[in-house]
Amino acid sequence: MNDLEEAKARAAKAYNAAADYFDHPVSSFWHGFGKQTVERLDLLPGERVLDVCSGSGGSALPAAERVGPKGKVVAADLAENLIALARAKANARGLENIEFRVDDMLALGYPDASFDAVVCVFGIFFVPDMATAARELWRMVRPGGRLAITTWGPNLFEPANSVFWDLIRQERPDLHRGFNPWDRISEPSGLRDMLADAGIHTENIVAEPGTHPLNAPDDWWAIAMGSGYRGTLEQLDAETFARVREGHLSRLRQERVGAIETNVIYAVATKGNTDHSRMN
Repeated sequence: MNDLEEAKARAAKAYNAAADYFDHPVSSFWHGFGKQTVERLDLLPGERVLDVCSGSGGSALPAAERVGPKGKVVAADLAENLIALARAKANARGLENIEFRVDDMLALGYPDASFDAVVCVFGIFFVPDMATAARELWRMVRPGGRLAITTWGPNLFEPANSVFWDLIRQERPDLHRGFNPWDRISEPSGLRDMLADAGIHTENIVAEPGTHPLNAPDDWWAIAMGSGYRGTLEQLDAETFARVREGHLSRLRQERVGAIETNVIYAVATKGNTDHSRMN
């Protein structure tokens, strides 16, 4: 299995497992950031939108509401359990203008210029070659259309993140990860350079600092269970899992952690009518 296939399989497994906690009320930020991404696109009624790494619909559902019944949204994600959640929510809202696909964003097969807008929220960093992935998404944007990529800023989920990996290192050093995939683009300059490598040039890149409150340490554990951390937790046996959980909650209580950092970077690029890399 090559690096790309391994990354895809790892992400699909982690988020299929995380689906049972993904929409937990304490993780409301997923949908908040998805909605904010859509708002930055100024979508119009009747437009066609592709939402990749769509999760449980945090950006796809508000996009469908914005483009209306004459518009169309395609929501694609590798995790079938998250797609099932998104489909159920779309049905509950009576949204009939969304097509759901359990599929890889690099192999969707749409022709060039198929969409008025392409969206990727918290997903581009799962691909080892992010520039290649961005180039593929850009290919599907029509002239005059927009590409929106939202990623995490620095210090994601700190201080709880460091506590998590400290305990994993103590229990299972083979699973310890000192580097997060989004670290490569956690500053506006890094995201700008990655997009430029893909032939996409924009100055519409906004870093937005943020924090997410924790009413209790259990709130953080629910967030961890409904996110990419789940991929690591799934590899622990029951006794190790229990020790990590208890150690985690104990540390957060001792340190009186009442919030975690949720810094975000939004990028929107507009494709020129004649120049595929025209600056926004």
